[in-house]
Parts: sequence; structure tokens; C-alpha cells
Amino acid sequence: MYLADRTTPTGTTRSPSGGRVRGTLRAASPTVLALGTVSLITDVSTEMVTAVLPLYLVFGLGLGPLGFGMLDGVQNGVSALVQLAGGHLADRVRDHKLVAGIGYGLSALVKPLLLVPHLGALGVSLALDRTGKGLRTAPRDALISLSAPPERQGRAFGLHRAMDTTGALLGPLVAFLILGMAAGGYDAVFTVSGCVAALGVLVLLLFVPGGQRRAARGARPAGVPVRGRTDRAGRTGRTGRTGRTGRTGRTGPAKGSAADAEARVDLRAAFGLLRTPRLRALAGCAVLLGLTTVSDAFLYILLQRRAGVGEQLLPLLPLGTAAVFLLLALPAGRLADRIGRRTVFLAGHAGLLLAYALLLWSPDTPALPYLVLALHGVFYAATDGVLPAAVAAVVPAPLRASGIALVGTGQALARFCCSLAFGAAWATWGDGPALAVAAAGLACCAAVAGVALRPSEGPR
Repeated sequence: MYLADRTTPTGTTRSPSGGRVRGTLRAASPTVLALGTVSLITDVSTEMVTAVLPLYLVFGLGLGPLGFGMLDGVQNGVSALVQLAGGHLADRVRDHKLVAGIGYGLSALVKPLLLVPHLGALGVSLALDRTGKGLRTAPRDALISLSAPPERQGRAFGLHRAMDTTGALLGPLVAFLILGMAAGGYDAVFTVSGCVAALGVLVLLLFVPGGQRRAARGARPAGVPVRGRTDRAGRTGRTGRTGRTGRTGRTGPAKGSAADAEARVDLRAAFGLLRTPRLRALAGCAVLLGLTTVSDAFLYILLQRRAGVGEQLLPLLPLGTAAVFLLLALPAGRLADRIGRRTVFLAGHAGLLLAYALLLWSPDTPALPYLVLALHGVFYAATDGVLPAAVAAVVPAPLRASGIALVGTGQALARFCCSLAFGAAWATWGDGPALAVAAAGLACCAAVAGVALRPSEGPR
């Protein structure tokens, strides 16, 4: 399968949407449900801080657009630099849960630094938090992909993203309530956020299945450079030995595979994945589109200023995005499995482009904030889970986390550059011209991605 794959899973029947959701939950693996729960709890913690941060920095500390862009870019940049290391380490030690747990734990441990009333301490806390996110993202997504059959990758990621977004929806609500009720305002938000993050780590340790040292082995996608050896029956284990059944994971060998080689997990093999044309196209398009994706924080500040939203309501703007994301994440994943990931992925960026256009136009209508936030949610629902599902389909299981990390790192570095450039453009030209340049760049990059991700000839 590939981003442009149009394979429809066998046995799929039409039924009411509620029945489809219930069927997806019943069919979901315990790993996906457990990881979804961990992400839900962790996102409550993260989004509590994210929701109040623009208000705290811009309106509380008086940080300008350039300074805010640098701080926002540093967060993305740190996550990008660490993500590749996290993915490679998880593949190297063959324990995705361990590396993901280290990432979740680090993010929880640094929350108390937010209580230090100093911009430097705040920057260190945010950088270490993003380090934890970078460490855990690829191993977590690898666990999801290894627990679902290839034809249901979109559904598995869609379900996880829906649960994840439930936390993103609850986080700003909790932060807003604490700001209105607690005497200590921001300090109270940061303290509760740390406690919730610790709860997420506890759920991971207790309920996410371990044993990832015996990573699932799927069929090696065509064209993927994987080195290794097999036994006489064509079955592999970590040391080259197999059990009686020869199966090492939940999904087993894909239909029609003659043998599944054990990958040599090192940096050379990880970067060698980029020799695969399909993965190279995915990585290139993720970077191009990331260069023109304005960060969430900037988009909410733009919306607050251009739509006349009160400053006290700024922490609630992410709720609109999260609500739409929550409603559409699972349907978007199912749709991607059915009609092709390329179509859904590009449609998501078209939604983001429309959001930029509305902000530039800024019509005098009370519906503007709702329309922009709805389009922003559509963008995330159509891209956030679809991209790693597409990557997982073309990367062998022993290098799954490394492949996901390669693409994620490129995308995050591109968004880091975008944050720096957008902040500088805003400070120099103003918010309107800066957004116009981003919109024009997004339109051009989306057109290039549409060509680069066209279905390949021959078997997919």
C-alpha cells in the first residue's frame, strides 16, 4: 500500500456510522486502545499548557512576534532533532514501549520548571518537553502500525488520533476553568498539568503491552532496501531462530511473501530507506508542505486579531480545531483506507489553504472564527494519522520506527523553519503579507505534492 493506494479491505460492508465506529472499537487491538488512552491523558496535560502559553507570553510577558516565533520554532526544532534518535533507538533495542515510556516520562518530569518565573526556565522546560515528545512519537506510531493489518492502518491511526484529540479538546477547557477559579492562575494550570502527565506515564507502564523485542514482521514492501538473513523456512526472529509457528507478531507475514528478512538496524540501514522511491516522495512532500504550514499558535493569534475575538477567549480557540479533529479523525482514516491516502492527504491541505484565505479576506461575519477553526480541524483529521499510515505501509517492520521518524523529522524541521520565517516576516511586513506569502507557498507546494504522490505504475 502507498499514499495513493485505493485498495478496499475485503469484508467491508456499509452500515450506519454509529455501527462502523462500534465495529472499529471492537476490532481495535488492545495496544491501540491503551496507547490512545495514554495519548488522551498526556494531551490533556500538554494542551493545558499550550492553550495558555500564547496568552501568557504575548499578553502577559509582552513577547513580540519575532520572539514568539523563535520560541515556537525552537520547540518544533528540538522535537525534530530528537525524533530520529527516538525512532532509531526503538528499532535498535527492539523495545518500542521502553523508548516511548522514556519520552512520556521526560515530559512529565520537566513540568515543575514551568513554575519558575523566568523566561529561560520556561524555554528549557518547553525544549525538554519537546524532547520527550520527539522520543516517543515514532516508537508510539510504530507500535500502532505493528498492531494493525496493512489494510486497516488508516483506521488504527484514526482511532488513536481521535482519542488523542479528545485530550486536546479537554485540556484547554480544564486550563480555562482553572484560570477562572484558582487564585494562582498560571501556576495552578502548570501544577495540574504536571500531575496529569504523571498519570499518563502510569497508564503506559500498566496497560500498554510490552514484549516489543519480538517486533511484528510484515512483508517487505517492494523496493525497500533491507539486509539480513533467514532460516530454511524463510522465517526470522531476533537472533535468526523461530518458534514452532514461525510467527513473531500480531499480523504475521503478509499474503504472498516468500520470506521476511531481518533488517540490520543501524543508521546506515535507516537512512537507506530513503533510497525507496515511495518513501522518498513522502518525505519530500512532507518537508515541502511543512515549510508553508503556519504553527497553531500563530494561527490562533491571527484569528484572535482579525476576527476580533476577546483576549480572554484565546485559550478556547484550540477547542474548535480539536472538536472537528475528534469528529473526523476516524472517518478520515477509514476514507483513506478506502479511496486512497493521497486524496485525503491533499484534501486536508486544501482545507488549510482555505483557512488562510478566509483569514486574509477577514469578512465581517461572526461565522469567521467557526469556519477557520473547522477548516483547521479538517486539515489535521486528513493528515495527522494518514501520513504515518502511508509511511508504515512502505517500511519493513524492523525499521518501522526509523522510517516514521525520518519523515516526521523532516516535517518538523520544515515547520521549525516556517515558524522562524513567519515570525520574522510578521515583524518586518505585518501579519497580512506574511500570511499571504505562506498561502501562496502552500498552494505551490500542494500542487507539487499532487504530482509527486501520483499512483505508481505496476503493483502497489
